[in-house]
Amino acid sequence: MNTLLFMMNGVSRLMCNRDGNFAMTTAILLPVLFGGAGIAIDLSNMSMQKRQLQDASDSAALAAATALSNGKVSTDAEAQALAKDFVAGQMANFVASADVTALKNGTTVAITTTTTATSKSYKVNVSAGYDMTLTPLMKIFGKTSVAIASNSMSSSGTSDVKSALSMTLALDESGSMLADTTEIQSQSSCTHYNTSGRSIGSYKPCYVKKIDALKTAANLLFTQLDTADPDAKYVRTNAIGWSSEVQISSAFVWGTSSTRTKVINKLSGGGGTDSAAPMEKAYEDLTTTDYNSETQVHSRAGNNKVTKYIVLMTDGDNNAASSNTDTLKTCTDAKDAGIKIYSVAFMAPTGGQTLLRNCASGNGYYYQAESMADLLTAFKAIGSEAAKDKTLLTQ
Repeated sequence: MNTLLFMMNGVSRLMCNRDGNFAMTTAILLPVLFGGAGIAIDLSNMSMQKRQLQDASDSAALAAATALSNGKVSTDAEAQALAKDFVAGQMANFVASADVTALKNGTTVAITTTTTATSKSYKVNVSAGYDMTLTPLMKIFGKTSVAIASNSMSSSGTSDVKSALSMTLALDESGSMLADTTEIQSQSSCTHYNTSGRSIGSYKPCYVKKIDALKTAANLLFTQLDTADPDAKYVRTNAIGWSSEVQISSAFVWGTSSTRTKVINKLSGGGGTDSAAPMEKAYEDLTTTDYNSETQVHSRAGNNKVTKYIVLMTDGDNNAASSNTDTLKTCTDAKDAGIKIYSVAFMAPTGGQTLLRNCASGNGYYYQAESMADLLTAFKAIGSEAAKDKTLLTQ
C-alpha cells in the first residue's frame, strides 16, 4: 500500500515539475519544423521543375512535328530521337546530370501519321518524367524523391487545308540602290555611286551594289517558295520595281520563274523614291474580284484557302511627306483585308525605317537590314515563313 502511494506521489511530482519542459518541447517540435521547411522548399522546386518540364515537352513536340513536316527528319525514329534530345537539352540547366539521363530514358514519343492522296500530317505526343531528388530535410518523413511528369501534343504537316499563297514583291529600285553595300565583290576598279545615285568615280575595290544584293535576296526568297511548292500548284507571284513611280511590273503567274525573268533580274537603279503608287498597285493586284482575280484563280485550281502577302522593301525616305501618308493608308487597307505585309528597310534612314515598321503586319514582319548578309537573311526568312506548314500546339 505504501509502495503504491509512493509511486502515485512520484508521478504527481513529475507532472507538476516544469524543469526542462522547453528542451523537451524543442526536441519534439524540431523534426516538425525541419520537415515543414523541407516541404516549403521542395514544393517550390516541384512547381518550378514541373513548369520547366512542361515547357520542354511542349517545345520538343513542336520541334519534332515541324521537323517531320519540313522534311528535316525523314523517319519516326529520327523524330523521336530529336524530341528526346530536345527535352533533355532544355532541362539540362535545371536538373542534375543523373536526372537528365533518367529523364531522356524515361521520355516516350508517340507519332501518328495521316496520309491522304495529296497530303501528309503528323501528330506528336511527348510524355516526359523523372524523379526529382528532395532536400535532405524530407528524409525525416522517409521521402527522398518525388515524380515530376508532363505530357504535350503537337500537330503539323501538309494537309488539304494548307494555305496556297499569292505574293507581291514591291521592290525599291531608286537611284540610291546603286550605292555600295559593305560586301567586296572584287579587287578590281569599278564605278561607285552615292546615295543619290550619282557617280562619284571609278576606283578599287569594287563592292556589291545594293540593287544586286536585292536581286540575290529576292531570288533567295523565291527559292524558298519553289522548294515548298516544286510543282507550282500553290504559289503565285508577281513583282513591282519602283522608284518615283512604278518602273516595271508583271502579272501574277504560277510559281516564280516568270516573275524572276520579267522583273527581279531586270531591276536597275535610278530615279526618286515614292512608295505610294507601288503599294496601291500591290494592294489592287491582290484584291481585284474579277474572273482573273487571285481568289478566283486559286479557287478554280482547288485551292480554297489562300494567304496573300506583300513584301515592301526600300532603302530610303519618300521624297514627299504625302507619300508616307498614302502608303500607310494602303498598308492599313491591305491589313484590314487580311493581307500580310512583310517590310524590309535596307540600310535605310530613320524615316524609311519608321514607315516600313508601321506598314508591317507586326513586329515579326519587319526586318531592318544593315548589310547584304542581313538582307539575304531577311528575305530567306520571309520565304521560309510564308512557305512553311502551319503548326498547331495543343496542351
